[in-house]
Amino acid sequence: MRLTVARIGRAHGLKGEVSVELRTDIPEERLVPGEVFETEPPSAGPLTVARARVQAGRWYVQFEELGDRNAAEAARGVALTIDGAESDEEDAWYVHELVGLAAVRPDGSAVGEVVDLVTMPAQDLLVVKQAGGHRAMIPFVEEFVPEVDLEGRRVVLTPPYGLLAGEEPESTGETVS
Repeated sequence: MRLTVARIGRAHGLKGEVSVELRTDIPEERLVPGEVFETEPPSAGPLTVARARVQAGRWYVQFEELGDRNAAEAARGVALTIDGAESDEEDAWYVHELVGLAAVRPDGSAVGEVVDLVTMPAQDLLVVKQAGGHRAMIPFVEEFVPEVDLEGRRVVLTPPYGLLAGEEPESTGETVS
């Protein structure tokens, strides 16, 4: 099984350095000089890490095969992949395990489908595409995502009002005159 370690972002500078959107919890172990990544699409690689650095919390990587800004810009959106297996940690999932799961309320009513997981400094965000096409970003914390059921192919969501499109505020029964 192929696992995505990172996705190449914008070119940075003139010598082919790129920013990367991480999909791993251990970038300091994965993005080391000499590491060779297969790519998706396959025609973009393989790519070999020449150097990697962190600046202001963002990772930047120079690949041996990307010698200038034009090559770096052409690689934008390419996924860096490795061979891997299912996660064996409790309460830890890979992006590919979550994408495609049905997103439902605790009562079983449909909310949408998980289409991505975005890594942010505070916590990860589940990206859920709702029936009308709206993409909701739900903090991937136990309070809002109390259950991930890989076998049942679903996640249970309890987000606060306002995160999902089309929600009506709960009525308190009071009238204002």
